[in-house]
Amino acid sequence: QVQLVESGGGLVQPGGSLRLSCAASRTIFDIYNMGWYRQAPGKQRELVAGISSGGDIQYADSVKGRFTISRDNAKNTVYLQMNSLKPEDTAVYYCNAEKYIVGVRYYYWGQGTQVTVSS
Repeated sequence: QVQLVESGGGLVQPGGSLRLSCAASRTIFDIYNMGWYRQAPGKQRELVAGISSGGDIQYADSVKGRFTISRDNAKNTVYLQMNSLKPEDTAVYYCNAEKYIVGVRYYYWGQGTQVTVSS
């Protein structure tokens, strides 16, 4: 089992910044791909940024150039630095860990942290 605990959400004005953290209960980054997802009211959950076990990074087009995903292996923590925030970034942000073994997906979710961008 893996527990993921997010923190760092809150209320911020447009143009502001927040840094989200996702702490894993044990060392997993060497075998799990990590991702930040978000879900706004009435919308499907979407991938915002991901970092593979090998260190490959991807971003949704809507956040490229504004968000940065990173990880600290020593602290078992993944971060999402969010800059130039927009009202449309408002959502609950979830941390995800997943791996595939012989085609079977194993995954874990955090409890989510609310991000609200409003003046």
